[in-house]
Amino acid sequence: MQSINHEQQYLSTRKSGKILQVSLGTVQKMVEMGELVAWKTRGGHRRILASSLQQQLRRRKQSMQQRASNHQYLALGIFKRQENYAALENAVKEWSVDLELMSSLDSLEGLMQAVSHYPDAIYLDSLIPPIEQLHLIHYLTKNIQTRRIPLLVDEAFVQLHPGVLEMAKENTGDLKPQDAEREALVRELNDLPEKANLFTYSTNNEGNSEKHLKNLESLFAEAFNSLV
Repeated sequence: MQSINHEQQYLSTRKSGKILQVSLGTVQKMVEMGELVAWKTRGGHRRILASSLQQQLRRRKQSMQQRASNHQYLALGIFKRQENYAALENAVKEWSVDLELMSSLDSLEGLMQAVSHYPDAIYLDSLIPPIEQLHLIHYLTKNIQTRRIPLLVDEAFVQLHPGVLEMAKENTGDLKPQDAEREALVRELNDLPEKANLFTYSTNNEGNSEKHLKNLESLFAEAFNSLV
């Protein structure tokens, strides 16, 4: 990870992105949401206040320590539909595990939240278009800040392998790879190691909502136990 030089009061968005291990677009969104303090030069370039970067890193560390000491967990769910989030949110309230669920209906925003809040687990809804899921898995397992966070992924997606790219007709603009990237991204997915932080859930029981959500509770518990 890049270090912060406190004698340098302002940093470029590129340097800030390297420190936080996020893209330039994510840095810009963090500025727009007030998570980072910035100003623009006469040339229109953003400069990020170095102390606000340090505060962001400190908040992330303190949040992790507080959750660990209280045996509480934070999960991030990335969804395609609001009703899917609402169903999981209601179910979580009845679970035995002390879990706070935050959500995003936008994949780019979800990536930003993953880096900003460093959740204990990340749930990818099965209705997210396959090409978006591919990008999310690719980024989250490669980024130094998020690669050890357990991921809960639809097992059908994992089983589809390369054919999923041809089947995906509906793509999100900012997450749509260029043709030249597709082969490399497929290799990245197929070469993912079998490691403890990738958990798969079945959608076969989605017709039986109660059973499906109960299975998710067990899977979340398994993911959290892998953190110990």
